[in-house]
Amino acid sequence: MSDVTQATHVPAPATPVDLDKAAGTPGTGNGDGGPVGKPRSLWSDAWHDLRRNPLFVISAVLIVLLLVMSVWPGLFTSTSPRRGDLANHYLQAPQLTHFFSAEWLGYDAQGRSIYARVIHGARASVTVGVAVTLLVTLFGGLIGMLAGYFGGWIDSILSRILDMFAGLPFLLGAMVVLNVFDVRTVWIVALALAFLGWTQIARVTRGSVITTKQSDYVQAAKALGAGTGRILVRHVLPNAIAPVIVVATIALGGYIAAEASLSFLGIGISPPTVSWGMDVSDGKDQLRNAPHVLLIPAVMVSVTVLAFIMLGDAVRNALDPKLR
Repeated sequence: MSDVTQATHVPAPATPVDLDKAAGTPGTGNGDGGPVGKPRSLWSDAWHDLRRNPLFVISAVLIVLLLVMSVWPGLFTSTSPRRGDLANHYLQAPQLTHFFSAEWLGYDAQGRSIYARVIHGARASVTVGVAVTLLVTLFGGLIGMLAGYFGGWIDSILSRILDMFAGLPFLLGAMVVLNVFDVRTVWIVALALAFLGWTQIARVTRGSVITTKQSDYVQAAKALGAGTGRILVRHVLPNAIAPVIVVATIALGGYIAAEASLSFLGIGISPPTVSWGMDVSDGKDQLRNAPHVLLIPAVMVSVTVLAFIMLGDAVRNALDPKLR
C-alpha cells in the first residue's frame, strides 16, 4: 500500500476588508460587516453628549434668552427703566395677570417699572461677565501657556507673579481699585475684575500645557523641526484648551455675581446705568413692606449665575472622559 500524504489546508491570508470586518475597525466595516462612519473627535463626542444632556439644554436656553435680552431689550419692553411715577406707582405690588407689561412685576420706591429694569439690567451684568471672561482667558491663558511650555526660569518668574496676584482678595482688591474712579462704567468694572481674576485660568492652563507638551505628537513635531509658535498653536493649544473652557464657563457666572455684589455695595457700576446689583441695594430698605423690590432682581442674579454654572458642569462632564 502506497503512502498517502494528506494535504494540509492552509487558510488564505486575511485581506484588509476581512480584518476590518473581524475587528470592527472604523474604516470599511464593523463587526457585523456593515459600514461605520469616520471616528469622532473629542469635540464631536462632547457635542454628541451635550445635545442629550437636559442640564445643557436648559442652561443653554436660559443663556440665549439672557443674551437676547442684553442685546435687544426693546423686544421685551418699551417702558423706560429710568422713568418714575411716584404719584401713581410708589411701591405698587406686582400685577401677575398683566404678563410682560410694565405692571407685571410691580414698581420700586421711585415709581419705576421693575420689569423694565430687570430687562435692561441684563445688559450690564452679562456684558461684565462676558468681557471679564474673555479678558482673563486671553491673558491668563497666555501666561499659563508660556509658563507651562517653556518651564525653567520663565516658569519661575511667571509663577511668582501669579502667586502675588492670587494672594490678593478678589472682591476686596476690586473695591480698592474701583474706589479710585469717580464714575465707574461697565468697562471699568470689567477691567478691574479681569486685573485680579486671571490667576485661576493661568493655573489651569499651565497644568494642562505641562501635561500636553509631554505627548508623543508634540515630541514628534519638535523632531521634525517645527517652530515653537507652530507647536503651540497647532498642537499644544487645541489639546490643552478643554479644561480652560470648562473653568472659564463656570467662572463667568462668578464674575456676574461679583459685579452684582460690588454694585450692591455702591462701588460697582454707577448710575444711570441699570444694574441688578443696584436694584437689590435699593430694595433692601423695603424688604418688610415691599419684598418684591429686592427679591425679583436678586432672583435674576441667581438664575443667571446658576445657568452658567450648569452649563460649565455639563461641558465638564462632556469633555472629561473619566466622567463618562
